Amino acid sequence: MLDGIAERLDSVKRSFTDVLDLGSFDGSFAAPAGARIARLDAGFRFARQSGGVQGDEDRLPFADHSFDLIVSAGVLDQVNDVPGALTLIRRALRPDGLFLGAFLGAGSLSTLRAAFRSAEADRPTARFHPQIDVRSAGDLLMRAGFALPVADAEPLRVRYGNAGRLFDDLRGMAATNLLIDRQPLGAVTVARTAAAFAELADPDGRIAERFEIIFLTGWAPSPDQPKPARRGSGTASLAATLRPPG
Repeated sequence: MLDGIAERLDSVKRSFTDVLDLGSFDGSFAAPAGARIARLDAGFRFARQSGGVQGDEDRLPFADHSFDLIVSAGVLDQVNDVPGALTLIRRALRPDGLFLGAFLGAGSLSTLRAAFRSAEADRPTARFHPQIDVRSAGDLLMRAGFALPVADAEPLRVRYGNAGRLFDDLRGMAATNLLIDRQPLGAVTVARTAAAFAELADPDGRIAERFEIIFLTGWAPSPDQPKPARRGSGTASLAATLRPPG
């Protein structure tokens, strides 16, 4: 996710002075040269490790117009109020400030979902918290008041030797079930899920899992930003353009 954010940031031809790393984890995001950076994470240890402050992404402790760049990797899909968090991010940006975000979206963990459906076919249980698809992500940016919003998705395919290794990864990235009323995983369910997961292996014995990374790009509104053309101001006919030659 950080690599994708860095690629998108490299394509922006402007400088930044005040940056917020929202969901800082270990502080591995490097601010643009010459910029000051503040870091925030909901986890106390992560906040301390990155030299930042502890706080919730949907309750930002920063004044409006504090930053000209805000980045967020891997956390926005896990907050209680995603529209509220995006609105606060937009308010914390100065006019024409940039927001770049990334998180796991709908379509992720399709293989594990299939394994759970097979293992719990008689009594299905909610094992995954809701995820945001790319279209909804773009709508959320617009609702939060961002200008020039863009949402795009990049799939990541990871191959595992067994379900246990995937579970370890999900715990390590804090991507397990976040539902309040989640049901505990019993030993029988775990064994059945692992067996169903193994049945989906490729010929070489490894199982492919999919992670769908949603990237968000949005700008805080500013009077000098490009504006869409006024409706009806076009001078060329679409019908004429699409008409076959001759």
